[in-house]
Amino acid sequence: MRILLVGSGGVGTAITRLAARRPFFEHMVVADHDLSRAEAAVATLGERAGRFTPARVDAGDGAAVTALLAGHGCDVLLNATDPRFVLPLFEAALAAGAGYLDMAMSLSRPHPDRPYEEVGVKLGDEQFARADAWAASGRLALVGMGVEPGLSDVFARYAADELFDEIEEIGVRDGGDLTVEGYAFAPSFSIWTTIEECLNPPVVYDRERGWYTTEPFSEPEIFDFPEGIGPVECVNVEHEEVVLVPRWVDAGRVTFKYGLGQDFIDKLKALHAMGLAGTEPIEVRSGHGTALVAPRDVVAAALPDPAGLGEHMRGRTCAGTWVKGVKDGRPREVYLYHIVDNAWSMREYGSQAVVWQTAVNPVVALELLAGGVWKGAGVLGPEAFDARPFLDLLAAYGSPWGLREQ
Repeated sequence: MRILLVGSGGVGTAITRLAARRPFFEHMVVADHDLSRAEAAVATLGERAGRFTPARVDAGDGAAVTALLAGHGCDVLLNATDPRFVLPLFEAALAAGAGYLDMAMSLSRPHPDRPYEEVGVKLGDEQFARADAWAASGRLALVGMGVEPGLSDVFARYAADELFDEIEEIGVRDGGDLTVEGYAFAPSFSIWTTIEECLNPPVVYDRERGWYTTEPFSEPEIFDFPEGIGPVECVNVEHEEVVLVPRWVDAGRVTFKYGLGQDFIDKLKALHAMGLAGTEPIEVRSGHGTALVAPRDVVAAALPDPAGLGEHMRGRTCAGTWVKGVKDGRPREVYLYHIVDNAWSMREYGSQAVVWQTAVNPVVALELLAGGVWKGAGVLGPEAFDARPFLDLLAAYGSPWGLREQ
């Protein structure tokens, strides 16, 4: 397997550090719009850098990406950029005859008249619209293969296959006890993506009603996270699992709730109220002239880079899937989860917990694809594959998962 990794930020760099320890691939090209950043990601690998080549590419330039894939003989593109670049990279891989894998799907657009009741364009709709073309090519686009979405979807498939006869509800619940010292506001993941998913109308799936939307941060609940993390208030947030899970797993209801905390929610609402969450460029004047800049990009530039926060972070992050249903005629509830301690991920990989937890899952998936354990063609989510090999390999990477009876 020869891999083109596009994006060498926090998650992309963590991917290189994980992949460098595994023998399943022949070569990885590490590409970024900022060549120095790609070079730095490779340089940190030290004596393991031999299978890695840095390169410069504009993720929005499909022709350049296609040429890079062909020039290096890459047979799969791993997208580690933010969701704005999903479609050009997705199409570039198809044009090059390569496979494709991402961790976030094509962007949604709210319903024009009833944004908090009805769906408009859902996350991933534009990718699934191209499923026939991918199937005809014989190539696989594995979409939503991070931690959430990704591992959370694998948990849903595992629960359906091995733990339940009937499923009433699947609820992805994300929380933790992470803190960042020395900053008034320092999100541990891309603020661009965080704003997008938190301020869009959250989507809920109901077997009878189908997909519908609610207000941002709606339906708060207290969820008790395992291994001493404890109770955290979680709220509805737009996320891919709600779109992906019902395509392959029969469940009465699917939700996604995030433990954001009231202070974080208040800051996101303030950004929205001031117009700083927008993505349309506005004219900004300065002593150096004028420039067209998207307000959200200004926010991202002003905040610390999440990849560099590891030394200031303390605690753990928990991603997991709560499932309620029936097994052998009896009610059952479980929470399948994955916890990463920031002190461990920094010590072992030099990557903070949130980006490392996101990065490990596409690497595991690529190893399964390289070995022919997972195979397919078309546009498929993680639920389309057998969950057990993935969970076993994840544990073999030194990062076990857990199951708690509720």
